[in-house]
Amino acid sequence: MFTITDERTRVALEIVTAAGEMAREIQASMAVLKTTKPDLSPVTVADYAVQALAANKLGDHFPGEGLVAEETSEHLAGAPDVLDAVTEFVAHRIPGARPADIIDWIDRGAGSGTEGRTYWVLDPIDGTKGYLRGGQYVVALALIEAGQVRLGVLGCPNLGDDCQPAMGRGRLVVAVRGQGAWQGPPDASDTFEPVRTSLQTDACQARLLRSYEAGHTNVGQIDALARALQIKTEPVLMDSQAKSAVLAAGHAEIMLRLLSPDRPDYREKIWDQAAGSIIIEEAGGKISDMGGKPLDFRTGRRLENNRGVVATNGVLHEKVLAALAEIV
Repeated sequence: MFTITDERTRVALEIVTAAGEMAREIQASMAVLKTTKPDLSPVTVADYAVQALAANKLGDHFPGEGLVAEETSEHLAGAPDVLDAVTEFVAHRIPGARPADIIDWIDRGAGSGTEGRTYWVLDPIDGTKGYLRGGQYVVALALIEAGQVRLGVLGCPNLGDDCQPAMGRGRLVVAVRGQGAWQGPPDASDTFEPVRTSLQTDACQARLLRSYEAGHTNVGQIDALARALQIKTEPVLMDSQAKSAVLAAGHAEIMLRLLSPDRPDYREKIWDQAAGSIIIEEAGGKISDMGGKPLDFRTGRRLENNRGVVATNGVLHEKVLAALAEIV
């Protein structure tokens, strides 16, 4: 049985639980007003609201620890309707919150990830396009100490029961270094159950996960890898680090995020991988870049020393890497 033994884990679970509830509330109210960042990705009220809420709570509990998060307030200045909506939702949970507070809390996430030894990493809505279309998305929060992920929490509001790769009532997944990976209901009210990766050793029986958005990966190379391994089933397409929860719970064996041919020099943002990576590892799986190098969280806001991401149930990792090396 998973037992919360430290304040950081307790606070992280509380934050992700509250953030997931708020994200669902915003979605249900149709408050998906959006603006557009320079990279053309959509930013919703939920992205800003979750980041503001989490930054405030982390600052209250751990004022000496930094935060690296995805969003900035830059585009809120030109979107007063969005700022007002964000303020309204956050104020339901932090009474008295004002627009100026929202901007301040959001911008606490501007840390570089290189200053100090301990900092938090947040993706407020990982899978924003999935959120907008009513698909999979997660709230992802992780703690990094001395360059290593020590704690990860994924709030998966739409994931199926027991982390099945389907729509459901949601799951909360947590991993603490050396204590395994666990999952429970989205409100964390019941006992957490352990999750373990699949024991499948036959590559042709492997189930493969990839991004819903084709532009986020290299579909041609993934298809070539599937042929090389003689995988019989079609890839499962999912948004966000919900894929990490599915893999960790044994419902898939391979997860790939390869370099898009349109962005061959792309490097992953740390908030897109930190929480999911420790959950996969603590469940018994392996995660690396395309060349087999461990993910290096010591290089700032991006994984500058890594190319792409390959995660498996563990026993198939070397076989997948070997096949991939023949393709890319």
